Amino acid sequence: MMESTEDRRDPIKVMVVDDHPMWRDAVARDLAESGFEVVATAGDGDQAVRRAKAAAPEVLVLDLNLPGKPGVQVCKEVVAANPALRVLVLSASGEHADVLEAVKSGATGYLLKSASTEELQDAVRRTAVGDPVFTPGLAGLVLGEYRRLASEPAPAQDTDEPKAPRLTDRETEVLRLVAKGLSYKQIAERLVISHRTVQNHVQNTLGKLQLHNRVELVRYAIERGLDDE
Repeated sequence: MMESTEDRRDPIKVMVVDDHPMWRDAVARDLAESGFEVVATAGDGDQAVRRAKAAAPEVLVLDLNLPGKPGVQVCKEVVAANPALRVLVLSASGEHADVLEAVKSGATGYLLKSASTEELQDAVRRTAVGDPVFTPGLAGLVLGEYRRLASEPAPAQDTDEPKAPRLTDRETEVLRLVAKGLSYKQIAERLVISHRTVQNHVQNTLGKLQLHNRVELVRYAIERGLDDE
């Protein structure tokens, strides 16, 4: 069962990766002082992959511009090694190509370094439970890109794929709100159901669609235009 941020008692384990020591130390210190458990830090890509495997953080706060191994490659490798790990990109770049590349590499969220300490803390908490988190404006960019990809003609070999499994009306409704970027708590409040019920609907939908996490679920919804409805 997935947990809401309100259900937790133990601190969220976080790792901070950035090649600027002062920035890295400041972020790690702010997170530690606000109740997170900073289990490791790293200053380059190869070090980040090694330490992430050893320290087993729940959330990796990752800069993209790293010496050695680039951030998107770090993201791919750490998520492949531990699919439960959530990656929150914290970058100075708001370039569209960087954002999309990070998401396609497995990042759960993307926050600009101009974000406040409070915004970062909230983003880490939401990332830990699988909420896709984006700096305002970037979420629309990601949604738009997946809509564009979904509108392109499918390759010929895909035509024999089985039809998508049927979802119930309520599962479709929850999926539509997930695609819009709402948190479980917000979905529960909007539909006047419990947080646990939202979790159950999402888990049932993941099972039917043979998807592995909420980010994949968002992609599925976007590809079918559910965020437009």
